[in-house]
Amino acid sequence: MTPDTLFRGARILADGVDLVGDLLARDGRIADVGAALGRPDGATEVDGRDLVLCPGLVDMRAALGEPGFEYRETIESAALAAASSGITTLASLPDTSPVIDDPALVHLLRTRGEETGSVTILPYGAVTRGCRGEELAEIGLLREAGAVAFTDGTKAVGSARLMRLALSYARGFGARIVQHPEDPSLAAGGCATESEQATRLGLPGIPAAAEAILVARDIRLVELTGGAVHFAHVSTGEALALIRQAKDRGLAVTCDTAPPYFDLNETAIGNYRTFSKLSPPLRKEQDRRAIVAGLADGTIDAVASDHQPRDADDKRLPFALAAPGGCGLATLLGVTLAQVHNGCLGLSAAIELLTSKPAALLGVEAGRIAKGAVADLCLFAPDRIWKVSAGQLPGKAQNTPFDGRPLEGVVVGTWKRGRRVFG
Repeated sequence: MTPDTLFRGARILADGVDLVGDLLARDGRIADVGAALGRPDGATEVDGRDLVLCPGLVDMRAALGEPGFEYRETIESAALAAASSGITTLASLPDTSPVIDDPALVHLLRTRGEETGSVTILPYGAVTRGCRGEELAEIGLLREAGAVAFTDGTKAVGSARLMRLALSYARGFGARIVQHPEDPSLAAGGCATESEQATRLGLPGIPAAAEAILVARDIRLVELTGGAVHFAHVSTGEALALIRQAKDRGLAVTCDTAPPYFDLNETAIGNYRTFSKLSPPLRKEQDRRAIVAGLADGTIDAVASDHQPRDADDKRLPFALAAPGGCGLATLLGVTLAQVHNGCLGLSAAIELLTSKPAALLGVEAGRIAKGAVADLCLFAPDRIWKVSAGQLPGKAQNTPFDGRPLEGVVVGTWKRGRRVFG
């Protein structure tokens, strides 16, 4: 039995909840929420004054490294980084080694998550066998085993025929296809957004239109099949406009973005700074502004960490040869709150993008504060300043594009099913 925990005087913030008061966690669930609760005998009291108490963050896109790439990250190290970042639920990509295209591997990842005691791991199943884009994986069996959705991770499903079949099959099991929206033929060989800067640096470019072209194709396939598609890490204004139009037509189209795409632009790659080599690549300033607008107007459904751990040797290479990706667990909350501090996004809206909205997309019991809800909680100081320092982040991965960035928003405690797992 987990001891009772009483949070006193915090600003309690969640979808539909915004009050200064108390919250009681008992037996892993929220027993009561109110302005002034009595303290039960034996309860642990947590002082929440000047702090925000919200649901544990729900990260709907992260690579864990395990199985197969444990030198980059392990489930244990990712769980540590997640807990220290307020994340209690995490959806893991299937492009591991072996690829998560076998129901037994879905069971394994879910079990390994439970063993950490601090994070629930929700595995994505692969859309195609081996994430090779050649034939569909066993979508029905993977769904039955607990796969929350289907994706080929950092690879797009490039074949229109395969994508059509995937949308149709997934629809029969009430599941989404999560697409990496980048036309493979246009992106082949590129490593930065096609622009004056890429030309000046001598880097092979990827046209921004590669994203919109695949988004437009898949929206048409959703119309054809009645399936549901979710576009991951949307990074361009053109793609966002297409998604907005599809939503207005009532299609089952959703999307997320990641902090680099609303906080950084292509200038962050500087003179071949490989920590800022991402997939999709960082975009022009006009696209960054469009992503910020998409967060504010609700077109973007969630913010995900897009955690892509890399070893130092993956990044210590010429820019064109370095592996793309940035670690994102430790900076997920702080970079999102930067949009609150600069007035572009309300605090309640920011919290929903990190909690209730991704939980709804994944179809899981998380991201809520209400009587009877699971007591997965994050307590943070919204105005406390810290500096991102590669080499000092929690977890194995240190390849952050935000190295040296000052941020406001420090997690002071994380609770999983009412048990304190950080702070």
